[in-house]
Amino acid sequence: MKEFLYFIVEVIARIHNRLLGLNDAFEYDFSDKELHFLVIGALGMAMIFVVYPLFKWLAGNHHIMVISWIYVFTLIIVITFAIEIGQKVTDSGNMEFADIMFGVVGFLAMFAVFSVGRAVYHAVKRGLQNWEDRRAQSE
Repeated sequence: MKEFLYFIVEVIARIHNRLLGLNDAFEYDFSDKELHFLVIGALGMAMIFVVYPLFKWLAGNHHIMVISWIYVFTLIIVITFAIEIGQKVTDSGNMEFADIMFGVVGFLAMFAVFSVGRAVYHAVKRGLQNWEDRRAQSE
C-alpha cells in the first residue's frame, strides 16, 4: 500500500509540474493559489457530473443506505488522514499509514456486523409480515 501511495503522489506531482509548465508556456502567470482554484474547482465539477447521476439513481431505487455508506466512508478517510497529519504537525504521536488502514478496516468490520444485523432484522420482519398475511388469508 505504501508503494501505491507513493505512486499516487508521483502522479499528482507530474500533473502539478505539467500544469506549471503549461502556465509558463502560455504565459498565463497564474499563481499557485489561482491554479489550485481552477484545478480543484474543475475536478470537483467533474466529480459532480459522475456522483450526482449515481446518487440520483441510488435514491430513486431506494438505496439510501448505500449513499450513506459512501458519504461516511469518505468522511472516515478524511478524518483518519486528518488525525495522522495532526499527529505529525503537533508531534503528539506517530504519523503512520497503518493507523489509517486500521481505522478504515475498523469501520468496515463494524459496518459488516451492522449489515448482518440489519439483514437479519429485515428477514425476520418480512417473515412475520408473510406469516400475518397468510394467517389473515386463512381466516
